[in-house]
Amino acid sequence: MRLLHLISVLAALVLAAVPPVYAEETMNGPIYFVVHFEVAPAGTTETAVIAGQHAEASRKEDGNEGVEMFREVARPSRFAVVEVWRDKQAFEAHGKAAATRLQKLRPSLIGGFGVRPHSGLSIAAPKAQIPPDAIFVLTHVDVFPAGKDQAVELVKAQAEAARKDDGNLRYDVLQWDGHPNHFTLVEAWRDQKAFDSSSAAAHTKEFRDKLTPLEGALYDERLYQVVR
Repeated sequence: MRLLHLISVLAALVLAAVPPVYAEETMNGPIYFVVHFEVAPAGTTETAVIAGQHAEASRKEDGNEGVEMFREVARPSRFAVVEVWRDKQAFEAHGKAAATRLQKLRPSLIGGFGVRPHSGLSIAAPKAQIPPDAIFVLTHVDVFPAGKDQAVELVKAQAEAARKDDGNLRYDVLQWDGHPNHFTLVEAWRDQKAFDSSSAAAHTKEFRDKLTPLEGALYDERLYQVVR
């Protein structure tokens, strides 16, 4: 029953999406879905295999423009997915196949799938081939609605600055559809040292200082590695 509930939640988000809060915030072009889920620690290894197979199969589906499956470094039983689809219809078709493949996760799942549809706010092509051992960072930024416009400028400026840092391979900013005061930052770094150096850079300190008064929730930054 739990899995059926999770699939129903996923289907509802796919078919109806989240109603836009602000009329100007609608998704045009590729749709980015960020998905978070957690499994029991004992099921982590098996989940990684299933997740990797799911990602590989999803990349072959019509309308897919990229699927990345991640496992959190600090807590390997937490997984995240970043999917890019040509349009809503492509993701709807994907949802049916995904539900069947992900049934294998039922014994290990804790909680549900956190599915969030996004549009690309600031996207840049990776600067180099991303190595298998690269560090990925997914950050959820939540600000009060009144601070949305200011936050948009802050996250875009931070992305532009961070892309110039030594060791940065990618820095994308996604904006949650229907909740335009929420953002997901997707970063890739050559290694931990490069990420740590950027975290201490003057532009990052300025970004965090200006963002903190606007935040509606804690700055949620997590490090991941790719599941292959």
